[in-house]
Amino acid sequence: MKQALIMDVDTGVDDALALLYLLASPEAEVVAITCTAGNVSAQHVARNNLALLELCGASHIEVALGSEVPLVQPLETAEATHGPQGIGYAELPEPTTSLSPRHATEVWADIVRSRPGEVIGLVTGPLTNLALALRIEPELPLLLKRLVVMGGSFNHIGNTTPTSEWNIAVDPDAAKIVFDAFSVLPPERRPIVCGLDITEQIGLLPEDIARIAELAGSTPAETLDPEQPRGTRSTASNHIVRHLSDAVRFYVENQNDNGDGYRAHMHDPFAAALAIQPELAEYRSATVDVELTGTLTRGTTVADYRGMWGREHNADIATSTQPRVFLDQLVERVGRFARDKGVSS
Repeated sequence: MKQALIMDVDTGVDDALALLYLLASPEAEVVAITCTAGNVSAQHVARNNLALLELCGASHIEVALGSEVPLVQPLETAEATHGPQGIGYAELPEPTTSLSPRHATEVWADIVRSRPGEVIGLVTGPLTNLALALRIEPELPLLLKRLVVMGGSFNHIGNTTPTSEWNIAVDPDAAKIVFDAFSVLPPERRPIVCGLDITEQIGLLPEDIARIAELAGSTPAETLDPEQPRGTRSTASNHIVRHLSDAVRFYVENQNDNGDGYRAHMHDPFAAALAIQPELAEYRSATVDVELTGTLTRGTTVADYRGMWGREHNADIATSTQPRVFLDQLVERVGRFARDKGVSS
């Protein structure tokens, strides 16, 4: 039985791969994609999603524009990590489909009202849209089946400041609103939080891209190698493989520059996997809050595991997984999806 999801994204190379993974997963039904500013502007995010859905033959999925700025602080974007358009070196055709007439916040509210207890919320960008949707529908936490958030850093160094993770740091005020609002839920429905502690254990390697291309029946053999000239473009016959490879190449070049190796951290795809297969990880429950006033620590997620604040736990933090199990599943699913949808060109 398929699991219905709303994806809220700031696409983003890894958001794009998360979408591919879910489209390729028999358990998932993506009912809407809502777009927020983060990795790139919200307009670029929306265009990327429309183009990706057309590429994959899934233009029936609603794409709605959301907030173009954080709640309080100025917008910070990450073109250095994700490319000027957000999808690395990939150059997707201009989409022919249009954005939804509804705002992202309306999409969140309308869908959970119409399908109470049925829909999983997956947020792989800043939490701005969800925080704003709570103003429209305060009962949203109770109406969702579950929330999965890619965000935070707990017992791990940050990737935006020394202590903060990107999605939370872009809009910490929104993140605090969401964590506070979702504190009303019983233990079996607590949000899953997928932070850097676990996502930086998972790295997509060049040989994984090669395997995706092989499964797709794409030619010639796909090669990503740090010895190749920077910005080398794929010549894959399969158009999904070609665009995926070009997007990932930019991402791994950046990570290699930063000393993380020639691989792509699977932040958003792993969060997507936990949305439909929570058994892929082990968890530790905690009360999660967000620092807003620290001079050096604004945007830091803080987890109270021992109940020192005297508040109920409001999140299940993913702590460990078997990276290769997930990566092999992603490669298998995306490769076969590309074979079926990515007509050679």
